[in-house]
Amino acid sequence: MLAAAWTYRRNSRLEQAQWASTFYEKFYESDRYKKVRNLLDCPTDPLEVDKLVEQEDFEFTDYLNFFEHVAILIESKRLNRKDVEDSFSYYLNCLEDLEKVREYINNEEKGYEQLRDFLRTRRRTAMVKRTK
Repeated sequence: MLAAAWTYRRNSRLEQAQWASTFYEKFYESDRYKKVRNLLDCPTDPLEVDKLVEQEDFEFTDYLNFFEHVAILIESKRLNRKDVEDSFSYYLNCLEDLEKVREYINNEEKGYEQLRDFLRTRRRTAMVKRTK
């Protein structure tokens, strides 16, 4: 019985690592998210970010959908939260730090419930770590 549990846990962790690797490749190694990633990374012109959000540019919504999907897979335990933090924490911080982007994600009409909840959990976890 113990061996079966250990094997299940090992296989589950392997599957999570494979998912994380796939998401890493999609995010960093393809050009699909590069424009938005670069724009949100170090915005030299905040108005450019505001324009991207207000126009709901398809590249922007695809970018958010990527992280929505990541959040869904974390919730379902298909992805490991630590792996996601290790790979994407900087860009997740960008989503939280840019006011217009954060407002967009928090707008319930836009449909990013899982991402919104994930970012709130990250924020609470970070606050707890800072107070310890």
